[in-house]
Amino acid sequence: MIPENGGPAALRVSALRKTFGGTVALAGVDLEILAGEVHGLLGENGSGKSTLIKVLAGYHAPDSGELQVRGKQIPLPLAPGQFRDLGVEFVHQDLGLVPALTVTENLRIGSYAAGERRFWLSRSREHREAEELFARYNLTINPSVQVRLLPPVQRALLAIARAAEGLRNSPAVQESGGGLLILDEPTVFLPSDDVQRLYELIRTITSTGSSVLFVSHDLDEVLQITDRVTVLRDGNLVGSVDTAAVTADSLVQMIVGRQLQIATDPRGTAETKEVHCTIDNLSAETIDSVSFHVHRGEILGVTGLVGSGFDEVPYGLFGAGPATSGTLTIGDRAIDLAALEPVLAVAGGLALIPADRGRDGSVGSLSVADNIALPVLGSYFNGGVLRRRRMSKEISTLMSDYDVRPNNPSAQYSSLSGGNQQKAVLAKWLQTHPQLLLLHEPTQGVDIGARQQLFGAIRAAAADGTSVICASTDHEQLAELCDRVLIFAHGRMIHELTGQDIQKERITELSFGAVSTK
Repeated sequence: MIPENGGPAALRVSALRKTFGGTVALAGVDLEILAGEVHGLLGENGSGKSTLIKVLAGYHAPDSGELQVRGKQIPLPLAPGQFRDLGVEFVHQDLGLVPALTVTENLRIGSYAAGERRFWLSRSREHREAEELFARYNLTINPSVQVRLLPPVQRALLAIARAAEGLRNSPAVQESGGGLLILDEPTVFLPSDDVQRLYELIRTITSTGSSVLFVSHDLDEVLQITDRVTVLRDGNLVGSVDTAAVTADSLVQMIVGRQLQIATDPRGTAETKEVHCTIDNLSAETIDSVSFHVHRGEILGVTGLVGSGFDEVPYGLFGAGPATSGTLTIGDRAIDLAALEPVLAVAGGLALIPADRGRDGSVGSLSVADNIALPVLGSYFNGGVLRRRRMSKEISTLMSDYDVRPNNPSAQYSSLSGGNQQKAVLAKWLQTHPQLLLLHEPTQGVDIGARQQLFGAIRAAAADGTSVICASTDHEQLAELCDRVLIFAHGRMIHELTGQDIQKERITELSFGAVSTK
């Protein structure tokens, strides 16, 4: 229920505009969050949600626009960290916790960093103060346990309670009687039963007069916890509505710009090809007993909203997840996914190109040649000696085939542009002629020219008989690249699209529409 206090809005953004080169990320967006309300922020990927949040965090400087906090005009851009002085706190999707530290240490880390003067630290006093903090928010969390040992819901509760305590101790909040807590996808990895505990904590926070901006893809959550909702699309404000006056279908229509159609769930345009890979009862952290198949030479897309579990598929099939159960059958070979490790996956004809190529898919300090040669390095040894000249010559030819620029095998990998880094990673794995190629966000951070080259290389591999699974939130990419698309929600496969139904708008509709199907 929307509070009726008649006071100034907790936050008001007017005509906020932000461009990146020729791309308009925010096109004069307005947003008003009332004192004491839970306000939802919705929109598909690329709608401008993240840019808006980063402007409020001081990470991005807007091109133009105005900001008011509790009726006071605040000059833009904000300096990094200035939001705390304004009585605003953030909890991001990664929660910002240090797993190796205890609960108490994570609560106090901001005070330590600020140089709070205490001649010594009393563990008993620190734990007692932590217990008092949790009592204020009706929580039961062991202050002395390491955060890495907490279940996911307690980690989320800890992060939110820490932010709420930051608001309670803020001079700006003490002066005005209320602050603003911005929760950016805090529930994406939580089961629905655990989400209810977060709702209780959110209501405790708003009961003190503070407001909450709740950013989420999950329409059920938004409908249950928020008082009002603002929807962005393509950097534009679609509208702000009272939650009680809308349905999930009407929100989907606002998000995607068209009326939600009834899913026909068509299947089977690839049935003329032989089934090459079969996945039975794959389970991991989020996904639960998922089964599907991939035809030889088929490019199969898997997608869904954040937290739906689709992004665990490539890692679970490669032994990098890991999977808790399931079987992958390639031809006549059955692989126990719970026992699979990446080295065994590679030996079994699998290749994985992860979303974070810098962290998980390459070694930035090594040369391009060293990176590309890694899966086949043994073939360049002769008599126990690495034949670098032959390796460099053959890698240069491979770089030419995949148009990796500059064609300099000795160049440091990290010196390449994002698109050329990804082409090098693709060349590294496709030279092994994998039976099953697993992709996660394969064109993330890649310009449009390199994107088309990557698509060409993936299609060529499929034409040679490689089966491909592409996990992505880029619906336009899936529509252009894939033969079939599987849509996930709540850890399960909900829809399958084939043929003419594989369109960006259709994938987006079903991804958002599926979240209300539990």
